[in-house]
Amino acid sequence: MGRGKVVLKRIENKVSRQVTFSKRRGGLLKKAHELAVLCDAHVGVVILSSRGKLFEYCSPRTSWSEVIQRYDAISNAQHQETNHDDDQQMSVEIARLRRECDQLKANIRRQTGEDLASLSTEELDNLQKQLESALDKDELLNQQLDESRRKVIA
Repeated sequence: MGRGKVVLKRIENKVSRQVTFSKRRGGLLKKAHELAVLCDAHVGVVILSSRGKLFEYCSPRTSWSEVIQRYDAISNAQHQETNHDDDQQMSVEIARLRRECDQLKANIRRQTGEDLASLSTEELDNLQKQLESALDKDELLNQQLDESRRKVIA
């Protein structure tokens, strides 16, 4: 028969909270010691109570400075690796945006009549269709505008 599931929320009763802190602190430090001895792991645990007391454990054959140096070295390497990945992703995105910007600028030059010599026959035909469509829309809008003016005057 196992224990019931513990609901993780702050214990309101001060005495119960202190007893629980003391028992769990002892259990955590014991587990840290077991992990260090059984697995030859470098373990460092720091616990600060709500009253400001410090409780700590460091592996038997390790100093705090060694644990902290290893932590700094590993976390810095992981941080640099993450930054390198971010830099690569940003470089790829910048290159994509530059290509897109160049394409848009080329499209604008073509639509304004510049740089038409570099277009193929098919691209010229497409441009002609776009211009004719735009002219048709412009003509339709002018007719609607004229009708609206006549209605307002009448």
